Amino acid sequence: MSARHSMKSKVLAISLFVVTAGVIALYPIYQKGNAITGGTPPIQIDPGQSDPIKQSQAKKIELVFALDTTGSMGGLIHAAKEKIWSIATNMAQADQAPEIRIGLVAFRDRGDEYITKVIDLSSDLDSVYAQLMDFSANGGGDGPESVNQALHDAVHKISWSQDNDAFQVIFLVGDAPPHMDYQDDVKYPVSIQAAVDKGILVNTIQCGNDRSTLSKWQTMASLGHGRFFNVAQDGNAVAVSTPYDEELATLSSEMDRTRMYYGSEAKRKEKKRKQEATDKLHESASVESRARRGMFNASKSGKKNQIGDGDLVEDVASGRADLATVPTENLPEAIREMPVVEQQRLIEATAKKRAELEAKMKETAKKRSAYIRQQMEERESTADSLDDQLVGALRDQAKDKGLNYTGESITY
Repeated sequence: MSARHSMKSKVLAISLFVVTAGVIALYPIYQKGNAITGGTPPIQIDPGQSDPIKQSQAKKIELVFALDTTGSMGGLIHAAKEKIWSIATNMAQADQAPEIRIGLVAFRDRGDEYITKVIDLSSDLDSVYAQLMDFSANGGGDGPESVNQALHDAVHKISWSQDNDAFQVIFLVGDAPPHMDYQDDVKYPVSIQAAVDKGILVNTIQCGNDRSTLSKWQTMASLGHGRFFNVAQDGNAVAVSTPYDEELATLSSEMDRTRMYYGSEAKRKEKKRKQEATDKLHESASVESRARRGMFNASKSGKKNQIGDGDLVEDVASGRADLATVPTENLPEAIREMPVVEQQRLIEATAKKRAELEAKMKETAKKRSAYIRQQMEERESTADSLDDQLVGALRDQAKDKGLNYTGESITY
């Protein structure tokens, strides 16, 4: 028996990412293509009984922002950069720990640097966020924008899953109406109907108080079986710094350094790009944003972003991979020359370190949530903020679709 096989029995089965912050249950019992506005009361299930809707529970939540990035939208874009992790954390707070996928369609107008830029749906939120960080407000200035193109791309150029149980939503965010004079445009009623046919809701958030935008945004939300909201030009995002932000951001960074990707050369190159995105956000994102990321990564849904697939530590610890059978050329470069015994020891030590970091992240996340809850009790209402508009819409629409939200959200 080889030395690698002799070590197999020493592999420790270590449970990773054992706790999520919060309890928000999501039980989708709708089918794509059905009327989205209807609601079905949530089914109460006795813990001792079999789950009658197990096969229709949401395993994916897919959210795409169609975001105006013209010159007047600077404040809202900044708010989006700060709040995307809060939104993801709220979406993750579900018993079945659904996979969270987020995408983005940035739009301006013809004659600007670009008309649309599409960032496809992905559960690798680090990579999505790293691209969002590159967006700034510029262009526009002539009133209407290429809203029609943005909606068309959000429906047709995004890789929406074909899962009938996925909860799928588009948020159109902007401050100007669509150009209706472009003869070669696919007009918004056509794109929105295509979204409805796919089971995708369309919500609209108007920034500012332009009257010509108001009527169009309300019409789009109505056609999309969604909701219309209005926020201040800067989004009126709620900003809360806590004494626990730095610690949570640091713990999350330490967890990132335990990644040990393996596989084919192409797979390792893909993971290198993910690591580069992670490094970018640690270098450039605010400490508050990195703390919010830590909150999300501490959840079960956040595991896919925190570590992802193709990680040697996770796969060996869970039994999905046998270190003895991994070709040397597929191992992480840093450990290829190590004796097998040393490789095994390093993997076990890394798994142990992750478990310790998870426990610390869980405790720090609880303290951060408690601090924010106290701060919110001392503030005036935040109901008109971008934060509450988005989270409130998601919760209400989930209920309309037979989804059951319970518990308190911490989004700031």
